[in-house]
Amino acid sequence: MPKVDRRITKSQEAIKKALIELMSEKSFDDITIQHIADRANVNRGTIYLHYLDKFDLLDKIMEEHINNMSHFCESAIEMDYIESTVHCMEYFKSNYLFFSTMLASEGAPYFRSQFLKFNIEEFKKDVDITKGKNADQNEDVIVQFVANAYVGVVEWWLKNGMPYPPRVMAEKVGDLLERIV
Repeated sequence: MPKVDRRITKSQEAIKKALIELMSEKSFDDITIQHIADRANVNRGTIYLHYLDKFDLLDKIMEEHINNMSHFCESAIEMDYIESTVHCMEYFKSNYLFFSTMLASEGAPYFRSQFLKFNIEEFKKDVDITKGKNADQNEDVIVQFVANAYVGVVEWWLKNGMPYPPRVMAEKVGDLLERIV
């Protein structure tokens, strides 16, 4: 694997952070590449070296977070709902600005739909309609219900400034998930 220049990584992180900060302050439509460059303390040309435009930049940021969540889910496959949810809640907390901007504001409705789609796919892996409490239930209905509830609870948690620590929130959500899935 080729070694990545730390200056490139540092510039990209500053650019991503700048966009998210700006989106927490104003509408995405009102943000220009110059605004991003000024906030990140880089030249406009530096942004264009890494991204096609602000839409490509936002897509890359969203893709990065979805991929990170996917890795969390893979690494938590042997954990119960509570422990795996702790990892997710801690990730949301450590990336609060991103998730609160994308979910709790009008930041990017497209991200919410991608986040929901991701959760639908993850919950599909856990729903068993052949036995137990979900026997003879409709898998699509259960998965839609659980995924929408999960996304809604995360939105609520972020909108309200994370009133519970990640572990407490994870225990509450994990307990509910164990009742349903």
